[in-house]
Amino acid sequence: MIERYTLPEMGKVWSEAHKYELWCQVETLVLEAHAKAGTVPAESVDAVRSAAPPSPEAVAAVEAVTEHDVIAFLTAWADNTTPREAAAWVHYGMTSSDLLDTALAVQLGEATDLLVAGATRLVAALREHGLAHRGTLRVGRTHGIHAEPDVWGHRVADFAFAMARSRDRLVRARDAVSVGKLSGPVGTYSNIDPAIEATVMAELGLRPADVATQVVFRDGIAEWINALAVTATVCEAIALEVRHGQRTEVRELAEPFRAGQKGSSAMPHKKNPIRSERICGLARVVRGYVTPVLEGIPLWHERDISHSSAERIALPDAAIATDYLLHLTTGLVQGLVVDAARMRANLESTGGLIYTSSILLALVDTGLSREEAYALVQAAAMETWQTGTPLREALRAQAAASGHTLDEERLDEVSRPEQYVVRLGPVFERLERLT
Repeated sequence: MIERYTLPEMGKVWSEAHKYELWCQVETLVLEAHAKAGTVPAESVDAVRSAAPPSPEAVAAVEAVTEHDVIAFLTAWADNTTPREAAAWVHYGMTSSDLLDTALAVQLGEATDLLVAGATRLVAALREHGLAHRGTLRVGRTHGIHAEPDVWGHRVADFAFAMARSRDRLVRARDAVSVGKLSGPVGTYSNIDPAIEATVMAELGLRPADVATQVVFRDGIAEWINALAVTATVCEAIALEVRHGQRTEVRELAEPFRAGQKGSSAMPHKKNPIRSERICGLARVVRGYVTPVLEGIPLWHERDISHSSAERIALPDAAIATDYLLHLTTGLVQGLVVDAARMRANLESTGGLIYTSSILLALVDTGLSREEAYALVQAAAMETWQTGTPLREALRAQAAASGHTLDEERLDEVSRPEQYVVRLGPVFERLERLT
C-alpha cells in the first residue's frame, strides 16, 4: 500500500525489517526446542539467538542470486552469526513454508489486533454520536424518496451495531488465522518431531494445524480477508450516508472543513465530501483482494506457489487500507456537522406526504376498507406531488368528493413527526450498552 494511506503502527507490522525479525524469532524458537530435545548441539542456541536479524538490503542482495527468499534470509542471517558454524543448525528439519506460514500467522495476529482496536474506537464514536442525536428529527428515506419521520441517532445506531459485529468478525478471524505448522516438506513430520511444533506454537500464541501439507490450508486466511472486506464496506456505508447528506439539495450533514482547507482549484465555494469519497474508494480496494486470496485455497497437490504472490500484495494492502479506513471513518464521525434545522425543514418540505402511512391506518380505524382508504390517501398524495397543495387540504377535497368525513383531531395526532419515533427507546437503551 502506498505511504499516503499507511498508518505507522500498521506499516511497521508489514515492513520487511519486522518480517525478518519474526522469521528470526520462529527459527530461534525451533532451534531452542531442538536443543532441549537433544536433536541439535545446545551451544548453537546462544550464537544464533545473539545474531542480529539481517537487513532487508542484505537479504535482497543474496536473493538477487538465489531467487529464493528464505534461502537468502538464512544466508544473510548466517553472515551475522558468530561462530558462523552455529547457523548450520538453523531451519533443521523445516521447509520454507514452515517458516513462512508460521511467521505470517503471527503477523496477521498483530495486524488484526490493531484493526480490532480501531474498530472499537469507531464503535465508541458512533455510539456517542447516535446517543447525542436520539432526538434529532429527520426524514427517513427509502429508494432515495422521503418515507416517514425518523431521528438521525437511529440511523447512526444501525451503523454502530454493524461496526460492532464487524469487530467481532475480526476477533473470530484472528482465531482462524492463528495457526502455524512445523511439519516438513509435505506435512508428514519426516525430519521434525511433532513435539517441536507443539512447543513452538505455544510460545508464539498459535496452535498447530490439525493437518497440513507443505502449507496451512488457506480457508482461515480467506475468512480473515472477508472479515476485513465487510469492515471496510461498513465504513463505506457510513461514508455514503454522509455523501448523500452533504449534497447541496439536502445539506443535512457535512464533513468538518478546517481553516485553510480548499475544496476546489477552480470553484472557491466548494466544500466537498472528500473524506467520505476516499473511504468509498478504498473500500473497493479491500473488497478487490477477496477473490485473489480466496483462490489461494485450491492448490496443486501438497502445494504450489500460485497463492504466494497474491498474498504478498493482498494481505498487507488489505490490512493497511482497512486500518486507514477505520481511522478515517472515526475522524469523520467525530467531526461530523449535523444541521438539525435543515433536517426539520426537509422533513416538512413535502407538505405532509410523510404521514400517509399513519393517515391510511387512521382512516381504516373509522370503518373504511383498506382499499378505500388507500385509494383516498393516494389520490390526495398525487395531487400534493403534482400541485404542491398541502396533503391535508387535498385529503379534505378527496374525502368530500367521495362522501367521507375526516376526524381532524385524529389526523392532527398522526401527523406529528414525534409520534413516529416514540417506540425507539429500547434501541437507544441497547446502544447505551454497546461497547
